[in-house]
Amino acid sequence: MIIRRLFALAICLLLQTTAAIAQETATANGQCLEVTLTGTQGGPPAVNGLAGAGTLVRYGQVSNDCGDVLLQFDAGRGTTERLSQLGLSPNQINAVFLTHLHSDHTEGLAGLLQLRWHFLGDEVDVVCSADVTTSRPPPERTMSCRKLVEHTADAFLQAGEIAQRYAENNKRHPDGPKGIVTLQEVELPLPLEPGHVVWASGDVVVTAIATVHIAGSLAYRVDTPAGSVVIGGDAGNSQSAPPRASSTSETVEQLATGADIIVHSVIHPSFAPGGGSQFPPPVYYRQSGAADLGAMARRTGSSHLVLTHMIPSIGALAHGPYAVPDGPLTATDFASAAREGGFEGKIHVGKDLLTLRLP
Repeated sequence: MIIRRLFALAICLLLQTTAAIAQETATANGQCLEVTLTGTQGGPPAVNGLAGAGTLVRYGQVSNDCGDVLLQFDAGRGTTERLSQLGLSPNQINAVFLTHLHSDHTEGLAGLLQLRWHFLGDEVDVVCSADVTTSRPPPERTMSCRKLVEHTADAFLQAGEIAQRYAENNKRHPDGPKGIVTLQEVELPLPLEPGHVVWASGDVVVTAIATVHIAGSLAYRVDTPAGSVVIGGDAGNSQSAPPRASSTSETVEQLATGADIIVHSVIHPSFAPGGGSQFPPPVYYRQSGAADLGAMARRTGSSHLVLTHMIPSIGALAHGPYAVPDGPLTATDFASAAREGGFEGKIHVGKDLLTLRLP
């Protein structure tokens, strides 16, 4: 175990050195990487106008506001509205990546694709896991990103709206939004080691690794000359409940080794079983705790830990039907909990449109 940790530390230091050299080169060449939270709501509730889970990653020339390649990771409720606040339209997105199929991460996909179709956008890549059949918990079912995309506009198709819009302008695809999607399915199981490339364009490479949350869950890493970012989604530990060394994902930790920025969902310890919230223990245990995320970020050698998808939401009296035991939490409450993990880098408690730029 000690030898393994020393080896991991050596790899981490090597990656940090390599990344530092790459960032110096990127700075000299006028390149930048920018990460923006397009939504930070934790789970299905609607709280204080927060948009659903999503992260926009931009890379390119500083003179183009890092806007040569635009990647959207997850597309929760309100994604297009947040993009509009950034002065962006769905037509500018190069690819959409889904960490998993929970509605709070996918509700905004239909709107994003509908607007792109309506305004004659080019085909867009959607990257997600291939169909996976599971019976945990029962009954047996299939999680299907393919069907999510194929049926994303069914209500409008059935209502005749798609046909009416097509009659107005036959330059639109007759099949509606699904007709402008290039689906790139990530076949499972994936290798346990990081490095599996799922999308690339020029200097931008996106790799993925499987995680434990629900069937088909993925985490992604974006590497560019200006820096790297990992989007962990809602990943949790492979052990479904204590006793375990950590609540965080072992595979996300591998993926994040040497990464500059980790963006990850978080649950506050006040929602732990026995704490008075009545939050369901199985749901609590499949999330990553704040202190454990801080410890993971310390081990990976990352410079920035971005907490998002907060449970409970900052300032909320409850998360759905579950009361916050000692009253609403603040950003400081989340940051302090994460700092307990020993992380000495920068902790950013997410709010919609929070933005980081590298270098």
